[in-house]
Amino acid sequence: MNLQTEPVACATMLIRRPASEVFEAFIDPAITGRFWFTRGSGRLKEGEAVTWYWDMYGVSAQVTVKSLEQDRRILIEWPTPVEWKFTPRGAEATFVTITASGFVGSGDEKVAQAIDSMGGFSLTLAGCKAFLEHGVELNLVADHNPEIKS
Repeated sequence: MNLQTEPVACATMLIRRPASEVFEAFIDPAITGRFWFTRGSGRLKEGEAVTWYWDMYGVSAQVTVKSLEQDRRILIEWPTPVEWKFTPRGAEATFVTITASGFVGSGDEKVAQAIDSMGGFSLTLAGCKAFLEHGVELNLVADHNPEIKS
């Protein structure tokens, strides 16, 4: 497949919490582990690498933090670029946009990676929303592929 435009994955969600709280949920692995990965090796810090673990699948990923703008933006390499933008909607809500790009392989492979990324980040945002707004852990990531337990 010859692509006219490189695929980009984008997932968005309004989360009814202040931007500072939503931003912190993605910086602090103790919070992120409640709705996305199982655990992380440390808080996100610009210029540093951390490891995220999905123990239910027996996998991990090293990510490098390229840029942090407090309560506004996170940019990582995983291994391709992934960017979070946090846009306040009044004092008590935040519109979150996650964009992943830089997929590699054939055109078909790039499209498949973009679709998979969009689905995964949509689940992550839904889990974050449920946790931050209602204190509910939906286990969306673990339950997405229950047959692939480690």
